[in-house]
Amino acid sequence: MASSCSLFHSSLSSKPNLTFLHHQNYPKFNRPAPTVISCTSSTFDPSHATSSSNNNSPSPQKNRRLADENIRDEARRHRSTAKNTFSAKYVPFNAGPDSTESYSLDEIVYRSRSGGLLDVQHDMEALKKFDGAYWRELFDSRVGKTTWPYGSGVWSKKEWVLPEIDPDDIVSAFEGNSNLFWAERYGKQFLGMNDLWVKHCGISHTGSFKDLGMTVLVSQVNRLRKLKRPVVGVGCASTGDTSAALSAYCAAAGIPSIVFLPANKISIAQLVQPIANGAFVLSIDTDFDGCMKLIREVTSELPIYLANSLNSLRLEGQKTAAIEILQQFDWEVPDWVIVPGGNLGNIYAFYKGFKMCQELGLVDRIPRLVCAQAANANPLYLYYKAGWKDFKAVKANTTFASAIQIGDPVSIDRAVYALQNSNGIVEEATEEELMDAMAQADSTGMFICPHTGVALTALIKLRNSGVIGAGDRTVVVSTAHGLKFTQSKVEYHSKEIPDMACKFANPPHQVKADFGSVMDVLMKFLGDKAPKH
Repeated sequence: MASSCSLFHSSLSSKPNLTFLHHQNYPKFNRPAPTVISCTSSTFDPSHATSSSNNNSPSPQKNRRLADENIRDEARRHRSTAKNTFSAKYVPFNAGPDSTESYSLDEIVYRSRSGGLLDVQHDMEALKKFDGAYWRELFDSRVGKTTWPYGSGVWSKKEWVLPEIDPDDIVSAFEGNSNLFWAERYGKQFLGMNDLWVKHCGISHTGSFKDLGMTVLVSQVNRLRKLKRPVVGVGCASTGDTSAALSAYCAAAGIPSIVFLPANKISIAQLVQPIANGAFVLSIDTDFDGCMKLIREVTSELPIYLANSLNSLRLEGQKTAAIEILQQFDWEVPDWVIVPGGNLGNIYAFYKGFKMCQELGLVDRIPRLVCAQAANANPLYLYYKAGWKDFKAVKANTTFASAIQIGDPVSIDRAVYALQNSNGIVEEATEEELMDAMAQADSTGMFICPHTGVALTALIKLRNSGVIGAGDRTVVVSTAHGLKFTQSKVEYHSKEIPDMACKFANPPHQVKADFGSVMDVLMKFLGDKAPKH
């Protein structure tokens, strides 16, 4: 690592050496200001450092990049030539300590030899050479920057995601770093809570949390194609959000994308995204589970890379949302995190992110997890209520929470593992409950998707039963933007949904175009608040 620091003084000799992290200050750390004299440096990568470097903490002034450079060029110029010391590989999910089965991430493999799921396993011993304070400060130092690729909420944790990928191969829209919204009025008015938060993962490049995983998967595909692996395109089955993320990231990289969608079962807003991004879209007369079966058969015959969450690479990106939540709470652990569940990869991703932070010393515990399912597609809930005995897939019925309308989830084993190891709970929401919860939340200034309504319903039930306390710090994960589901909101507020009271509907008032009629309506609306004449 090239550096020409002629002199540096700091009283924090026990702190990690973050000389080359492209940051100016450390707002979350109470520390004395170092003295820096004449320091120029290249970009720091902790995988090229040793644990003995945990001394001195200069904060150099970053020079503006050259006029003819873009941010990739700048990152390339600063890159160290030292050997990378972090690594990751595929292993069978939840394999015992005696298992020797593993695969390089550069192999195209989705299942273990026994047909089970795979997981990405990191070299934890290499990561543990740096303490929790080091990782906290490193991750915090990258937030809000444009340094490639660390401006992304995913790639700011690159060492924990795909440590061996070349930054030139990364395909990123600087996803992540999403808003953690304090639901002040909703929590106080409807739940008697003052520490309720909504993690708006839908405030993202394509409007859903799927961006977090897709940047990782498409980046790895980009690498595989440069390595001349037989990959002609990337394919997925989707209930909407996966196809939007896949098509956008593939379009950015110039990689063909193929999307299998269940006909007439997703919103127009979701359908138009892959079309607009140039994906080859197949509208198939079946449900998601049928599309998933077909895409798995197709990818076993053609050199099309499978992008569904059966592929564990996506979960490496999705787990960074959990790390972000801890960052946003200044590395304090919330009591509860509630996640909507369909194909069930995301609940495991959150568990994995929290657990890595605990194992590497960033925090001392993990939150309790809740997985929330729509009652019309609730195989995990039924399994949980049966005491985790005799799992049965179900035929998913139509639900407004269309992205989780899945009756035979691929990641069932991952979800069960996450819940059992976090003292977790599973809840469900009827169609009326989830739509009412969505409308209530919207009435307090949010604009959420029906899936977030499922998660809020779970919160309401657990709060009413006393399981979640009034003072418990609780995070509800909002997985997609409400703008993707405007039709469901229109139907609710128009009271056009059969057999649903729509008790929080707020339809527009038809008024004649004259002053008297408008005043009459306004006086009625204002009631006692109207001025008296």
